[in-house]
Amino acid sequence: MKNLESHQIWMNQAIALAREAGAIGEIPVGAVIVNKAGEAIATGVNRKERDQDPTAHAEIVAIRSAARVLRDWHLTGCTLYVTLEPCPMCAGAILQSRLNTLVYGADDPKAGAIRTVANLPDSPVSFHKLEAIGGICEQECQELLQSWFKNLRD
Repeated sequence: MKNLESHQIWMNQAIALAREAGAIGEIPVGAVIVNKAGEAIATGVNRKERDQDPTAHAEIVAIRSAARVLRDWHLTGCTLYVTLEPCPMCAGAILQSRLNTLVYGADDPKAGAIRTVANLPDSPVSFHKLEAIGGICEQECQELLQSWFKNLRD
C-alpha cells in the first residue's frame, strides 16, 4: 500500500477537480487515476448536467479517459482517487476495469457501494480483487459536498 502522504496528495488533486465541478453546477466529485509509475494519467469530474448523460460520473469519465490513454480497458496497476465513495454503477465500472486500488474520501450513506450501503468488491458478483481505502481527506470531501448541497437548497 502506498503511504498516507501520497494518498493525500492525489486526493487533494481530486478535491480541486471536485471544486471545479461544483463551480459549474455539477455535484462536486472529482477523480484522478494514477498509473503504477505514480503518474496521473486521467482525471474526471461529474458531467451529468453538462453532457446530459446519467453515466457521466467522475469515476466513469476518468476510467474512460485512462482507457484511451493506455489504449486498453485493463487498468491493472492503476489507482483511482475519488472524493466520494462510488455508487453501484461506478463500483461496477471500477471492478470491470481491473483497477488495483480505490482510494476515496467521504462515505456515501445513500448510495455507497464499496463499504457503506453495499460492498460490491467483496460480494460474490465481484471476480476481481480490489484494494479499497476510504476516509482519505474525509472531512474536507464531506464539507465540500455538504456546503454545495446547502447552497443549492438556499
